[in-house]
Amino acid sequence: MLSLPWEQQRGRSNKVPFISKKHISRRAVLRGIGATLALPLLDSMIPAQTPLSKTAAAPKTRLACIEMVHGAAGSTVEGSDKHYWSPEKEGSNFEFSQSLSPLEPFRDYVTIVSDTDLNPATAHSTAEEGADHFRSSAVFLTAAHPKMTEGSDYYVGPSIDQIYAQQFGQDTPLPSIQLCIEMVDASGACDYGYACVYADTISWASPTSPLPMTIDPRMAFENLFGDGGTPAERLARGKVNRSILDWISQDVARLRKGLGPSDRNRLNAYLEDVREIERRIQRIEKYNASGEARALPAAPLGVPDSYEEHVRLMFDLQALGFMADVTRVSAFKMSRDVSGRVWPESGVKTPFHNCSHHGETPAKVAEFAKLNRYHVSLIPYFLEKLKNTPDGDGSLLDHSLVLYGSPMGDSNVHNHKRVPLFLAGHASGQLKGNLHLRTKDGTPMANVLLTILHKLGVNMESIGDSTGEVAI
Repeated sequence: MLSLPWEQQRGRSNKVPFISKKHISRRAVLRGIGATLALPLLDSMIPAQTPLSKTAAAPKTRLACIEMVHGAAGSTVEGSDKHYWSPEKEGSNFEFSQSLSPLEPFRDYVTIVSDTDLNPATAHSTAEEGADHFRSSAVFLTAAHPKMTEGSDYYVGPSIDQIYAQQFGQDTPLPSIQLCIEMVDASGACDYGYACVYADTISWASPTSPLPMTIDPRMAFENLFGDGGTPAERLARGKVNRSILDWISQDVARLRKGLGPSDRNRLNAYLEDVREIERRIQRIEKYNASGEARALPAAPLGVPDSYEEHVRLMFDLQALGFMADVTRVSAFKMSRDVSGRVWPESGVKTPFHNCSHHGETPAKVAEFAKLNRYHVSLIPYFLEKLKNTPDGDGSLLDHSLVLYGSPMGDSNVHNHKRVPLFLAGHASGQLKGNLHLRTKDGTPMANVLLTILHKLGVNMESIGDSTGEVAI
């Protein structure tokens, strides 16, 4: 049934309140057996003659943090000279580099910050040398140096996604979501004296509280829309192979009757987006359960063999979560350092990890730059989804801040200097976009993280090894 705040339910008849001139709550949801579907922002959620900024429907800034591991060709001496990552010019009058060229259609939303260092990811003692693969990801959003341990006494620092979620995400059904494409997926020790958890997540609720990342699109879908019943009820729903929308059809029909044409069209488009994602997951599960050979036989049933399809599904889920205000915070880990995956669509036949260890050979550095460009080329799909989704007085992209980067610089020598990094979105007016900022040598990447937090309204004096803000 349509769930509404207590004050709207008092003394109500069989008719739902929005048939009168009352507005629908922004927190209204459609409920069924094992299903809870939040709604997108509708005009009916905004009280008449009330400025949007004064209502519960006022847009809130969403934060999406995306890690693509193991550095970039542009962080090498060769790649820096050829501007494989960072544009040659600063300011707004810059030409996109080879690796960032897929972002050109979103120039007005893109902020590139070049030449920052992530020193906390480096070895602080002789014993820690060589462990960058198992330490770097934990530093990406924390800018803190992980404690070297193979046990459960791990320690690093809170990550910016969780700092924001703890302050501004507590009034959403999910304060944050954590997704990934590849993972180590092991407990205890990995290698070089580090616990595997450091390599498996980029989200830390506290220095001692890592958050698990979800690799299975089905599980991510259930987390967003499948709550509201017992595990047994959700299992029963899955066994009859029905859509989540079937379980809320009566509520949907009742809701539609009270909506105007614009709201009805927006609701229909949203429901179709939900159903289409569900269909894609069902097709993947059907194929993976058919006995046909799988490229990823050890992966969960809902994981497609296609990397690109997997990434797009996860982006679609993040966009839907943002659209319905189920969550305002996401963290997305797109690979793992030692992945041997090959991406045929990139035109590069060399496995990822081998390609990243290019030996400073110019031709091989150029090949790695081509692979970097492919990974960046997947991001516009997400940005386009956000840009095309209305959200209050703008779009989701207007009200989002997307961080994309890597905790490593030159992957060939495992250093953490000149780490690749860019931001997208206007963050509710806090970022102008169309900017390339080249920082001074030695500027901590933590300064970018601190600036992001300040732009998002979080009052913190420092994070990690930060020394101040960057001018974006």
